[in-house]
Amino acid sequence: MFALVLGACGLPRSGPSQKEILAGSVENGGSTNVVLVDDRVAGAAYSVNPLGFSRTFLNAGLASVDRIRAGDLIAVTVWENVDNGLLSAPGTSSTTLPEIQVDELGNIFVPYAGIVRASGRTPEELRIEITRLLERQTPDPQVEVRRKPGIGATVNVVGGVNNQGVYLLDAASRRLTSMLANAGGVSLDPAGTKIIVQRGNEVGAVWLRDLYDNPQNNITLRANDRIIVERDERYFTVLGASSGQEQIDFESRDPSVVDALAQIGGLNGNAADPRGIFIFRIEPAEIANAVLETNQYTTPQRIAYVIDLTAEESIFTAQTFRIKDRDTIYVTEAPFVSWSRVLESISGTINTIDNLATIADVL
Repeated sequence: MFALVLGACGLPRSGPSQKEILAGSVENGGSTNVVLVDDRVAGAAYSVNPLGFSRTFLNAGLASVDRIRAGDLIAVTVWENVDNGLLSAPGTSSTTLPEIQVDELGNIFVPYAGIVRASGRTPEELRIEITRLLERQTPDPQVEVRRKPGIGATVNVVGGVNNQGVYLLDAASRRLTSMLANAGGVSLDPAGTKIIVQRGNEVGAVWLRDLYDNPQNNITLRANDRIIVERDERYFTVLGASSGQEQIDFESRDPSVVDALAQIGGLNGNAADPRGIFIFRIEPAEIANAVLETNQYTTPQRIAYVIDLTAEESIFTAQTFRIKDRDTIYVTEAPFVSWSRVLESISGTINTIDNLATIADVL
């Protein structure tokens, strides 16, 4: 019987016991700091996952979307106060030139006016300049300039939207939310979606919820901005005596232990020990020092936070202790589970011996 009990100690199980984890603590000569979570520890371990636009984005005022850029199309109409004008056909007083595309240098060619600088000017400023150049050769010309945005005034929208594409930047879509609406709206779960804006060498990001909750984040766009809509890629892993053992994506921006356990259906009521819920994490030195109330660490530290759900106020503590990216939540088994396995193994072994003995008697 003693041999059977020893053999049963090697039976399959979901992971280390609470006693084995504690045996590997720093206090017992191991390399992991085991810390019982209370309100102070939960506060010391808390750190936000900041997302937000820099002042460069937030302070960028509304840009004139009428400014002409390379690639825009320009329509020019000229009225002349003479019977035989420079540009108008006989019997007419006006002519509309075919749409002219602003070249890469920012210039257009207008007959009798020559090469005219267009990029950087508004249609009104360009009209005044063309008028000035033409009135040298025809008296009191009247000029109209219309701009059609081209490839020089566009924004790329990619990722988790319903209609990815290149969109013209105009007065109706120069805000971030307006451009997202142009792209058919976000197709991902708003709870775990972030919006990234790339502008030259500057990159800013914001949670979708924060974009809607805080109007300040609805920044103005610039030509050639790139908007990327992507799912939150953070995750945590759940192991041990839980209702599910798997890698779980974050469903909210700042989940607690209670939220994380709820995502996988809670604890396994037939096997879990509510006194031994561990969160394994490598903390940066500054947080490790705050949690352990010391100043001795200068490098990241292994910490196993333990939550005892049978203790007073433990549910409230579990609601305030936040899960971080790449955390591992490990739920230990209740002691009786191990003994149950031992007894089942012994019982099964005895039954097998009895069966063998019976067969031997028959033979």
